[in-house]
Amino acid sequence: MSATEHQVDLTSCDREPIHQLGHVQPFGAMLVVSSDNFIAHFSQNAPEFLNIQGIVQGALLDDLLPREALSALQNAAEGLVEPDDTERVFALSLHASAGERFDCSVHRSGGQLVLEFERHDPAGFANHVASIRPMMKGLDAIEDVGKLCEAAARRLKALLEFDRVMVYQFHPDGSGEVIAEAREREIDSYAGLRYPKSDIPSQARELYLRNRLRIISNVNDSPVPIVPGRQFGGEPIDLSLSTLRSVSPIHLEYLRNMGVRASLSISIIVRGRLWGLFACHHYRPRVLPFSNRTAAEVFSQMFSLTLDKALHDQGTARRALGQNLHERLMTRLAGGASLRDTLTQVGATIGDSIPHDGASIFIDGEYVASGHAPSEDEFRAILPGLQAGPAGRILATSELAREFDAAHGFVQRAAGALIIPVSRSPRDYFVLWRRELKQVITWAGNPDKPAEGEGGRISPRKSFAAWQQTVEGRSADWTQPELDLAETLRITLIEVILRLTDAAAQERKRASEQQDLLIAELNHRVRNILNLIRGLVNQSRHEAGDAVTLTKLIGGRIGALAAAHDNLTKDNWGPTSLKKLIADEADAYLGSKTSRLAVEGSDVLIAPQAYTVLALVLHEMITNSAKYGSLSDHSGDLLIRLDRLDNGDLELHWKERGGPPVRAPERRGFGTTIIEQSIPHELQGEADVEFAVSGLRARFVVPARFLTEAEEEHEMVSHVDHGTPENAEGAGELPRRVLLIEDNMIIALDIEEMLRELGVEEVLVSGSVTQALRAIENDSPEFAVLDFNLGEESSEPVARELSRRGVPFVLATGYSAKEIKFEELGALAMLKKPYDKSDLAGALRSAAASAD
Repeated sequence: MSATEHQVDLTSCDREPIHQLGHVQPFGAMLVVSSDNFIAHFSQNAPEFLNIQGIVQGALLDDLLPREALSALQNAAEGLVEPDDTERVFALSLHASAGERFDCSVHRSGGQLVLEFERHDPAGFANHVASIRPMMKGLDAIEDVGKLCEAAARRLKALLEFDRVMVYQFHPDGSGEVIAEAREREIDSYAGLRYPKSDIPSQARELYLRNRLRIISNVNDSPVPIVPGRQFGGEPIDLSLSTLRSVSPIHLEYLRNMGVRASLSISIIVRGRLWGLFACHHYRPRVLPFSNRTAAEVFSQMFSLTLDKALHDQGTARRALGQNLHERLMTRLAGGASLRDTLTQVGATIGDSIPHDGASIFIDGEYVASGHAPSEDEFRAILPGLQAGPAGRILATSELAREFDAAHGFVQRAAGALIIPVSRSPRDYFVLWRRELKQVITWAGNPDKPAEGEGGRISPRKSFAAWQQTVEGRSADWTQPELDLAETLRITLIEVILRLTDAAAQERKRASEQQDLLIAELNHRVRNILNLIRGLVNQSRHEAGDAVTLTKLIGGRIGALAAAHDNLTKDNWGPTSLKKLIADEADAYLGSKTSRLAVEGSDVLIAPQAYTVLALVLHEMITNSAKYGSLSDHSGDLLIRLDRLDNGDLELHWKERGGPPVRAPERRGFGTTIIEQSIPHELQGEADVEFAVSGLRARFVVPARFLTEAEEEHEMVSHVDHGTPENAEGAGELPRRVLLIEDNMIIALDIEEMLRELGVEEVLVSGSVTQALRAIENDSPEFAVLDFNLGEESSEPVARELSRRGVPFVLATGYSAKEIKFEELGALAMLKKPYDKSDLAGALRSAAASAD
């Protein structure tokens, strides 16, 4: 036995004397052959055991064994390619006349060949070899790892006929647990017991990787020394790969304390890692034939492959679950919602795969939590410790307070944490929390007392009775499958955050581009509006015979134009009537020619994103018709037909008739581009324009996703009865003193003039809330007209003061009337800008009626 092996077998027993080094168990014999084919070492029982006389150091192996045996051993030795290879020779005859046969194990130790002999079992040999295949039958069909281990324990017990066969799995912390067991009924069960790390220290585990089997036939046997006990340099021969090697008396005492008289340990190695052991116990001495042990070793190797497949399948299932989790999260977050806004829903989605009691997210310095989780201040207390750790690595702990002292403050709410970093700099985190779980762990004896001292000598613990430990301040452990899913989750969350970041960047870029386009378009439209108003004035003067009629005509047309543009920018941003859009555009640009426009078909509501596109197209079409088409003279007309296609799309047919001959434009301007490309480009619809001589024809198709069935809508723009009179006489006593708030001086002068023309004696004009409140305080008015939006402030304080004093008033605005709850402020009505003298007259009548 080597010094390494001695350290392996001792449990923290470095002071144990090494007199057992170079000993083997007596159920076999050993010969160590040097490269010159002479005996370098041999066990003291070798001459008697092998019935070979004259075995001494330096004896030639050729003189001790027959030619056939030497040839078989030489062939076996030639098969030793790798350093830890072992070859076996069964039923080897060492005597020409004797009928006794031996099984031999051959391996190399340094530059020497180690030959280990055991008596051959002729009765069981064939059965042992033949048993391997039926033992493996059906195991590969068992998918559950626990059930697979239980089946393997039962089959190995049947092969070895030991009293107990356990499957012992190592945990990440070094402790072990009996996860499967096959036993005789009369002995106690060890299933579920935990064993501390010190029971099988790391040195022993390294040896289990090199040598799969360790057999102890009788814990009370006296070991047989190897002669000589030391090599020439003074070091013992390395018996790490030996099947006969003796074991530390500490380990033998450990087994005696358990009542075990014979044992066999078989390694379970998965992908080069010691996953666990088959631990076999017998309560009477038992010499297990070499062929039987060989069959068990082969079974262990084949079982390890089957276990590897089951673990891989389990991993595949976890990856499938992770992919499913990824898809579910991406679907839930596909709308662009942030993790902060959907934390509860995301936590519920993850909870099906990774159970937890709370979740929180820390992104861009903002903390949001749900369920059982620390507060923001508590989380920020552990944040420096998190940020000091390695970037990009998941931290999973069932006892966060052991990692961070600050976590003691919330241990009862969140004892365990699965902390998933979702960025590198600055550090952002997604955290799943688990509540404290008071749990009881059953150990095979007190894990805090692995060894007991007696007179300076360290001895193994003597109690293996079930010992229960109550653990507080901890949550349930995070399992390996959950950690695998957490890694998938980390990648998913990073993808979500990157997608949102990219979307935000694209949105900023798109907003910037849209802003530039909007400024250019606004400049273009403002110029057009100014030109249009000038044209309205010029054209209207030919229709009016006096100034009063001209004023009414121009005012009406400007009002129609404002209503059309108001439809483009409604604050409620909901579906809007297509026919209303057509009518508003026609009123604004055709004037008296609207009677020559006919619209056929059922109305539809157009979604906002499509409404603005159609408004621009119809604006250009109607403007062109009024300038150059069928509505540019006194004879033509225009027919618009609305049809719904089978797939739900809207088909708008435009047909001009009876106007001047039509020619295609020689130059394609911006208006033509809007007509032909806006609907196909922005709505993925269709646009076809035909410049027929008899009149322009066009066909536009708007996809169904932008359409809603039309329902009759009513928007109350003004609650004032305008009536027909030009003044407010006959409505009772008019208010003599009227307060007017208007921040635009020109508009204020115009409204003041209209009020005086209606009979108001005194108009108090204010341009701000402060001026208006001062005017009210000095001399309370009898009526007020309040422009609601005054630059950076609103006239709401004035409205509330007037309402408190009982002074009637109306509100005026250029925004949507739905935005302002004028009735809550106590206003009689809402005047929609631009309003005229008739609107003011109705307001004054309402004030006079309320006074009565």
